[in-house]
Amino acid sequence: MGKIAFVFSGQGAQAPGMGKELYECSDAAKAVFELCDSIRPGTSEQCFNGTKEELTVTANTQPDMFAVEVAAARALVDAGIQPDALAGFSLGEISALAFSGAVSLEDGFKLVCRRGELMQEASNAADSAMVAVVKLPPEKVEELAGQFNQVYPVNYNSPAQTVCAGLSSSMDGFKAAVKAAGGRALPLKVSGAFHSPFMSSAAKGLAEVLAPMEFGTPSCPLYSNVTAQPYEDGQFKDLLSRQVENPVRWQTIVENMIAAGVDTFIEVGPGKTLAGLIGKINSDVRALNVEDAESLKHTIEEVKA
Repeated sequence: MGKIAFVFSGQGAQAPGMGKELYECSDAAKAVFELCDSIRPGTSEQCFNGTKEELTVTANTQPDMFAVEVAAARALVDAGIQPDALAGFSLGEISALAFSGAVSLEDGFKLVCRRGELMQEASNAADSAMVAVVKLPPEKVEELAGQFNQVYPVNYNSPAQTVCAGLSSSMDGFKAAVKAAGGRALPLKVSGAFHSPFMSSAAKGLAEVLAPMEFGTPSCPLYSNVTAQPYEDGQFKDLLSRQVENPVRWQTIVENMIAAGVDTFIEVGPGKTLAGLIGKINSDVRALNVEDAESLKHTIEEVKA
């Protein structure tokens, strides 16, 4: 059997009721929610009973997703499943960082709370949007984006999916150009132009938050969104601050993990977005997910079979 990677979900996968079954079926997961509630009261309540609109507010989405993701990962470890590699998509990278032990769970949660606030503030400063472009190769998406004012490719997700962020006023023209080129542009459930120059103020704010923090060595290789390579000592502060205004190299991360021997990916957190992308990047690997009691049970059975 090859190596196992835990991959932590990104923003956009949030959904009302997320994490409730994990809280109820796993003591390890419950402990994560209780810790998050002690730092940010109401986190569990927002995850379990918040509206779709509440959960889409970035300042809420990020801490809520963190709680669910780390809870799912801890539930797997409690069942005897340990990862050999870790990665997270955007905010999921902070969840992976805390899970890895490079920072404490408390410090990781405080970091993601502040990250969400800073990115919300940056989002409020511009009328922006994000769309997922499918059925076109990244090179074509880059070419089309370059024809419009402040439209940027920001998530390189798979050979046929690239997410772009940009000014709302540019998006109708960009979407029309994508359609004319044979692709489709699908709006995303997010509140800002993440991983683009629109996030420069958030990157500066994060650098200030990260400056006094101390980082240890992750429990296993933790892949960076910016470089698509495992973090090395001394890189955390620089790469974590730059991450919010630079593209996520998800396809390359997955390819690099596979090259390092990973053949089983377990998405921890709401939805199956990353598992779906992994299947499109390489259909020979196994992609599972854990978001509720049923998927936790299924994944444990699959891995231990």
